[in-house]
Amino acid sequence: MLVALLSLGLLQVAKTTLLLEAASAPRQHRMVFDNVVLVIGVQPCDRWLCFTLTTGNGQRSRLRRLKNGVPQGSVLAPVLFNIYISDLPTTISRKYAYADDLAIMHADGDWQVVEGALTKDIATLRKYLQTWKLKLSTTKTVSAVFHLNNKKAKRELKVNFNNKTLPFCSEPKYLGVTLDRSLTYRRHLESLCKKLTSRVALLRRLAGSGWGAGATMLRTATLALVHSTAEYYAPVWCRSAHTRLIDPTINDTLRTVT
Repeated sequence: MLVALLSLGLLQVAKTTLLLEAASAPRQHRMVFDNVVLVIGVQPCDRWLCFTLTTGNGQRSRLRRLKNGVPQGSVLAPVLFNIYISDLPTTISRKYAYADDLAIMHADGDWQVVEGALTKDIATLRKYLQTWKLKLSTTKTVSAVFHLNNKKAKRELKVNFNNKTLPFCSEPKYLGVTLDRSLTYRRHLESLCKKLTSRVALLRRLAGSGWGAGATMLRTATLALVHSTAEYYAPVWCRSAHTRLIDPTINDTLRTVT
């Protein structure tokens, strides 16, 4: 049995920054969205959003209508985008999405069946994306396969899009986690170990014996720099045999702050 994953990168055809520059309020770097009024038309051909913009000094623009995509930069943008693509078409493969990070996955014992299913599904999604003014970023879209058959460890998945084969990646990164063929997460934990080591070195400089930050400050810095990084997606890789790679670094962190 092999599991194939196709990570899709989506782009909005119409950039929201053009509307920001056209707003009547003065343009400032700290411009934020104050009020977002979501209106989704009943008719399939009438999908649009209305919103206003507010600057740091309280000036408000007039109501704007965004016909393509969703406002970028607001705290509601991921939620609005999920609503925007909530009617994704039915596909053979299972779909997984977090905001604009979309992935489809199909499992089967035959390579050709998997390749055919993914090729058909991406063609279906292509029509949907064109309808709602979204574009598939071919540079960010990669295919990957997960299995335990060492004889076919170097076999690449061939998924076609617009008569071109999408790039294959043996160790794709999805939502910040590096995956590998047998899901050992070794590459991810090696990268995590390097990141934690550099942050622990920073904590040592803060924890001088005759000077430096106090216990409260060290605890806050540890939670912010080390703990948050170490526990990111920990439920996914915590049962890996390679977790021993980061154990010494975490123990070193505890000795530094105690």
